[in-house]
Amino acid sequence: MHDWKRFDTMERVKKNRVMAFVSGVTTWSSKRTVLLVAVVVASLVGSIVTSRVHADNIERAEGERLITLYDRGIEQSFITTAATIGGALAEAGIDVDARDMVEPALDEQLVANEYSVNVYRARPLVIIDGATRKKIMTASQSPEQIAKDAGITLYPEDTAVSRQSSNLLIDGAAEQFVVTRATAFSFTLYGEVITARTQAATVAGMLAEKNITLGPNDRASLPLNTAITEGMELRVWREGKQTQTVEEEVDFEVEVISDANRPTNYRETKTPGEKGKRSVTYEVTIRDGKEVNRKEITSIVITPAKKQVEIRGTKPEFLPYTGGGTKTEWLAASNIPQDHWGYADFMVQKESGWNPNAVNRSSGACGLAQALPCSKVGANPYDPVVSLNWMNGYVNGRYGGWPQAYAFWQKNKWY
Repeated sequence: MHDWKRFDTMERVKKNRVMAFVSGVTTWSSKRTVLLVAVVVASLVGSIVTSRVHADNIERAEGERLITLYDRGIEQSFITTAATIGGALAEAGIDVDARDMVEPALDEQLVANEYSVNVYRARPLVIIDGATRKKIMTASQSPEQIAKDAGITLYPEDTAVSRQSSNLLIDGAAEQFVVTRATAFSFTLYGEVITARTQAATVAGMLAEKNITLGPNDRASLPLNTAITEGMELRVWREGKQTQTVEEEVDFEVEVISDANRPTNYRETKTPGEKGKRSVTYEVTIRDGKEVNRKEITSIVITPAKKQVEIRGTKPEFLPYTGGGTKTEWLAASNIPQDHWGYADFMVQKESGWNPNAVNRSSGACGLAQALPCSKVGANPYDPVVSLNWMNGYVNGRYGGWPQAYAFWQKNKWY
């Protein structure tokens, strides 16, 4: 028992001495807090400056390049011999996800001695657009690019802000992208009808937002204190005579080239035309908000129209013969003398087999007479009487008659 008490007493003495030492140190520290902080800060700054100077003065061999990387608020520098930014990051063991953004791009060729590279890491984002909520992963920073990644249209009058989520259990993401839509309405401003958008609450506020000042002769179709509502119609006009300058399209001319070797339904645009633009100034008279007169004062061509060149076929289309009849009836209705029907019968049989709709697949010769080209026969070369009349004229003109044409055919097997 005696030894135990002595041990306990010694422990209490040690404890008291320790507490006294701590108290002394605390008192000493409280008097010199500013000095210690200054020393620590100076030490850290010196360390950072030394690191920066060291990075800037890294010696590089031939073909080596210095990369300074900024990634999630951390800066680091390293040497690379890679050919591209992506290769340099891979060489340094820095992983980049497909959804991350890297500037310059990963396929950027390394040609300079030094590069500053920014890595923007993809993050989960909850898009809140009215009643619509959707989650995306994006590395984009600007509202316009975030909206594009989310597949939504952001108009200039809309506002969008990023903010921390207040409920991680619901959103599952630390950040929200909240879109506040401007109110869209139909706005006719001095005769020009547009779909306008505004964040203002009233007509007066909207006019001020868009820097529109109503003059003594200007009128608005609604009182200035009218609330802006979705889809409303508002007109602003100026009473009396006024000038109005607008851009108008100018139609192009069409030049047509006829092609007798193509059917009449053939159309080909060889050179597409382009509409031009002109600036036109009108004198317009407005009465009670309605245009009652418009007169062109002057116009200036801004962009000349380009002529369109089209190719159109003029070769007539012939319909197959469906009128019926026999060869005797067709010969009787033709101009071929009856005493020469035997020659005609022989030659037509050899040429077309007395088929009015016969067409030679290789040459295109057609009809009873197998005329080439078909178009020289006349209105319809498939009409048997028309074809026989053409054949009669051709035989008499070229050979002097049917007997001579028959003799030529016997010798040459064509006429």
